[in-house]
Amino acid sequence: MFDFLWNLGSFILALGILVTVHEYGHFWVARKAGVKVLRFSIGFGKPLIKWHDKHDTEYVIAAIPLGGYVKMLDERVDEVSAEQRHLSFNAKSVQARIAIVAAGPLANFIFAIFALAAMYMVGVQSVKPVVGSVNEGSRAEQAGITPSQQIIKIGDDDIATWQDATFALMASLGDKSVAVTVRDEQFQEQVKMLDIDGWKLDQQDVPPLASLGIVPFRPQATLTVATISPNSAAADANLQAGDEIIAVNGETITSWTQLVNVIQQSANKSLQFSVKRQDSIELLNVTPKGQRNSDGLLQGFLGVAPVVETWPDGYIETRHYGPLDSMVLGVSETWRLISLSFDMIGNLITGQVSVKNLSGPVGIAVGAGTSVSYGLVAFLGFLALISVNLGVFNLLPLPVLDGGHLMYYIIELFRKKPVSEKTQEFGFKVGALLLIFLTCFALFNDVSRL
Repeated sequence: MFDFLWNLGSFILALGILVTVHEYGHFWVARKAGVKVLRFSIGFGKPLIKWHDKHDTEYVIAAIPLGGYVKMLDERVDEVSAEQRHLSFNAKSVQARIAIVAAGPLANFIFAIFALAAMYMVGVQSVKPVVGSVNEGSRAEQAGITPSQQIIKIGDDDIATWQDATFALMASLGDKSVAVTVRDEQFQEQVKMLDIDGWKLDQQDVPPLASLGIVPFRPQATLTVATISPNSAAADANLQAGDEIIAVNGETITSWTQLVNVIQQSANKSLQFSVKRQDSIELLNVTPKGQRNSDGLLQGFLGVAPVVETWPDGYIETRHYGPLDSMVLGVSETWRLISLSFDMIGNLITGQVSVKNLSGPVGIAVGAGTSVSYGLVAFLGFLALISVNLGVFNLLPLPVLDGGHLMYYIIELFRKKPVSEKTQEFGFKVGALLLIFLTCFALFNDVSRL
């Protein structure tokens, strides 16, 4: 229940910030263009809080936090007196209407720049992209990539973090191959040609690196117990923090992975653990509790976390930047996210990326909750990413979105007359159906991941 409330609260906070930014873009440019704004609403449905300003604009915080809108004076919707006609949206030039509509996505991009700049000024912790292992028979193994090599370049992109590597590989989707420059422990550099012909992101919840067979280096989990969950099988068996698990049913345990496999295959079965506690060996009877996984399979769960080895020196860096460098990096990273977002939309259309990777409100809520729990830097990075995605999504040429309105106004700009009301109405219906379908599909993906 706590996780649910935490994720929900984080979701409302994140979406509230991003929707406010988006709608304020429309609002600010509309005011500058001389359009009367009737309502500025964050959320839909019943108003929870509302007030008016000196311009008689109503500000609303509504009950359903899944979006927002700016309602402007418009003769197509409202009865407008002759005295106020010059304040209506439809009376403005097509250039002014384009500016007002484009201002929402643009505000999201500008917000992302400042969020990323703030993140870089606070300090970004990154993990050196060193390969931990390579899956047998994978594309990475066939390319000659081996454990302990550090990835320093993919194509023309310099690589400093695993995020850099992931984005560079995703940007190469559709290519036949990509050059991966690696540096070994002797500081010798080699160029490996990674075959990505036919490579697709068509598996749900499988990261790009994993689909190529690359497993990032992580410190090994030891067999020493760090924490024990309350009311778990481990707690019932009197396992204690600091215990070292050395055998199960007389079989020597040499790795945490081996222990996990034994536990998962022993749901509701009694096991005898041999543990080293201080200077003595204790024998404990443990019965892993059976739980269904996401595929409906019954697995055993022990309810412990291991002590993990420390990172080697130099593997984790925290970089701080000055205000000017942070702004430059913010612009650069925002541009990269925008480009990658449009690339991913193209890859979704061509099938290079599976629609199973789409996420909806539930996925965003989980991401928001996780990022908030990691701290300010992670939350700022998450806000920037979702802000860019929100801006790009709104630029799609669907008539119910900003991009659809822009499409109509650009056509009007060249035709010298508006698109007919009948055509616009038909477009809105088709766009609404497509948007509902995408939302339902994304929600289905979200639920399937729970």
